[in-house]
Amino acid sequence: MSVDGHPLRVDYHFDVMCPFAFHASRWIREVRRQTGLEISWRFFSLEEINRRPGKKHPWEREWSYGWSLLRIAAWLRREDMALCDAWYRRSGEALHLEGRKPHRPEVARQLLSEIDVDPGVLDAAIADPTTHDEVRADHDRIVAHGAFGVPTMRFPDGQFLFGPVLVHAPTGERALQLWEAFTAVLRFPEVYEIHRPRGPEQRHEIADALAVYLGARDWVSIDRGEVISFDAPAAVRK
Repeated sequence: MSVDGHPLRVDYHFDVMCPFAFHASRWIREVRRQTGLEISWRFFSLEEINRRPGKKHPWEREWSYGWSLLRIAAWLRREDMALCDAWYRRSGEALHLEGRKPHRPEVARQLLSEIDVDPGVLDAAIADPTTHDEVRADHDRIVAHGAFGVPTMRFPDGQFLFGPVLVHAPTGERALQLWEAFTAVLRFPEVYEIHRPRGPEQRHEIADALAVYLGARDWVSIDRGEVISFDAPAAVRK
């Protein structure tokens, strides 16, 4: 911890497919810009955590949506955490802000070129079975501590927090205020959950904010065994 009680480092678990992890990552980068926070990018698989019985694990598929994007991230992370950061930023922007489809190999290669990385990294990462191992290790570690989704962060004192769930990332002073509020919970380990109820107005706001992502994705979201359906741009979660 820093002298003012706020963490100096954080492990940030993400899945490129998750819009909430993406928007929170924009916020945490803003916190880093202002404070020097050290971010270690770690992996989590929504495909695996929500896998239905009888379906293949993502590591049993030749190409598997977000899992394969994380394998690329794992390959880049071996060389430099900054490259992993750049890949997550660019692939996330493509999916969640631009409506492109990074989960398609031809698009993923284009995005690698856009961050000045050899597109052949995709083929190298997918051909190397140890990238499966790295993604699974991160995923299994945090699931063993009870994680069920992202964003989930691990702090230097060993505590884990899920969230914040955002669709609009605050900037400037508001980003720091949220960081202070979020990390204040670390001082109260007896607090297990804070949840803002979502009524129709909030559901519509969330769906409107995620309309680009919803139009680009090629998968069905699963939450606790139930399909989540949206009718963009003003949808209601069922």
